[in-house]
Amino acid sequence: MSIRIAQIDKTYGRTRALEPIDLDIHDGELIGLLGPSGSGKTTLLRIVAGLEQADGGTIHFGERDVTHVHVRERRIGFVFQHYALFRHMSVFDNVAFGLHALPRAQRPSSGEIRTRVMQLLEMVKLSDFAARYPAQLSGGQQQRVALARALALKPDVLLLDEPFGALDAKVRQELRRWLRHLHEELHFTSLFVTHDQEEALELSDRVVVMSNGRVEQIATPDVLYRQPANRFVFEFLGEVNRLEGDVEDELLTCGNARVAVPEVGDGRHELLLRPHEIRLAEHANDRAHLPVTVTAIVPVGAEVRLELEADWLGEPWQAAVSHADFDRLAITRGKRLFAIPSQLHRFDTARPQTLAPSF
Repeated sequence: MSIRIAQIDKTYGRTRALEPIDLDIHDGELIGLLGPSGSGKTTLLRIVAGLEQADGGTIHFGERDVTHVHVRERRIGFVFQHYALFRHMSVFDNVAFGLHALPRAQRPSSGEIRTRVMQLLEMVKLSDFAARYPAQLSGGQQQRVALARALALKPDVLLLDEPFGALDAKVRQELRRWLRHLHEELHFTSLFVTHDQEEALELSDRVVVMSNGRVEQIATPDVLYRQPANRFVFEFLGEVNRLEGDVEDELLTCGNARVAVPEVGDGRHELLLRPHEIRLAEHANDRAHLPVTVTAIVPVGAEVRLELEADWLGEPWQAAVSHADFDRLAITRGKRLFAIPSQLHRFDTARPQTLAPSF
C-alpha cells in the first residue's frame, strides 16, 4: 500500500509543529522519520495514523483519501515505544484482542482467530510463550508481542513510534535486524519514528530527516551519509569535528595549526570532518600541520575511538583508527601525534562542498 502525503501542516496555538510537508512512500517501503525532539516527526506519524488532524493537506493510502477518515477505518497497525500491552491478558489474548474486537460481521471464528494468532506468534518466535503474561517477558519479547498484535488485523500500513527506545543497546540491535527480515518477508509498508541515527540508517529503505517541522532531506541511507543536503543533516548524522581559521592563498591557519584547503577563497572559514576522516601520523607533512594530544582511548568493535586535544582546538576532536594503526603508532594517553584529514567539508557556500586534497 503506497502512501501519499501532500502539503500536510499543523499548528498548536502559536507553535508551528509542521511546515507543509510532501512525502511519497512506495508500496512495501520502510521509511524512517529521523530528527531531534521537537522536529515534528511524531506529529506527522500521528496525523498519518489519524490520531491527530492536520490543519491542511491530504493523505492517501493508495487511491483512497483518508485525510478525514477515523483511525478505526484506516486499516493501520500501530506499535508504541512502551508496548501498551494489557497486563492482565496472556500473550495469546493480547495478540487476539483486535480480532475479538471486530464487529460481529467481520470477526473471524474462534478457530480462525486461534490459527491466526499462533501463526503470528510463530513468526515472532514466541509460540512457546502464548500462555505467559507481559510481566513474565523481557522487554524485547514484549515489543515482539506488540508487533504481532499490530499485524493481527492485516493492516495496510504499519506505523511505529520509537519502537525500540525503551530497550538496551544489544536488544535494540537484535530487534532491528529481526524487524528488517520480517519486513522483507511480509513486504508491508511501514513508517517509523526514531531519533537514533544508527537505527534509521540500518533499517530504512529511505530516511526523512526533519528539523523544526521541516523536511531537511529525503534519501537512501548511503546518499544521506555521503551527500548531506546541508549542515544540519551532516552534523545530525554522527560525530563531527570542527576546524575554524583564516584562509589565505588556499592555506587555513588556526594558531600553530595549518592545512591546505584547495579552491577555498580568502577569509574566515569553518570546515567540518568526521572521526573516520582523520588519519594519525607521527610527523606532519607540507599539506597539513595539525598537532594533537591523545586524551582518551575507547576500543569499540573493529576500531579504536580517540579523543584529541590541542591548543588550537576550540573543543576536543574525535578520531577513529583501526586496531592495526593503533598498535603501529603505539598510541597511549598523552601521546603527541599529527592529524591528517582525508576530507574536509564546507557548508558556508550555496551548495555543500567536499574538499579531498592529496595529503
